[in-house]
Amino acid sequence: MRTLLLCALFAATFTVAPAWAAGGEAKPADPVIEKTQAAIAKQDWKQAQDITREALMKSPGNADYHNLYAYSIRKGENPDMGEVFRHYNEALRIDPDHRNAHEYLGEAYLMVGNLAKAREHLQVLDRLCFFPCEQYTMLKKAIADYEPKQAKK
Repeated sequence: MRTLLLCALFAATFTVAPAWAAGGEAKPADPVIEKTQAAIAKQDWKQAQDITREALMKSPGNADYHNLYAYSIRKGENPDMGEVFRHYNEALRIDPDHRNAHEYLGEAYLMVGNLAKAREHLQVLDRLCFFPCEQYTMLKKAIADYEPKQAKK
């Protein structure tokens, strides 16, 4: 009986988690994030940068904006990796548990050949994700794809 009760409690917890996590209400959409994601979907990195740069002038304490700005720079032509690292790190200073920033910062470290730092962010994601999350899976794959290329050098 006790096992059955614990199983029911466990199932109920995960059934209602999304509503509970959102405070019982859906979080209103952020127009800056929506516009940036639309630009990213079109791979219009300049537009994504322009949108998030302007948003950061108004809301410099927004971790999502720093993350998306760094992402759009990193994906664009000739990325300024100093700016990329600065904005990912700022996103993590504001929100140390920002999963996307950890994933993308790990990928940025792979771009500059720093496998050890990429693995550090994978370990952080392993701690942050109760079950393997998309960010953990994506960074793990990026690292796995990177390692054989390094072995050939």
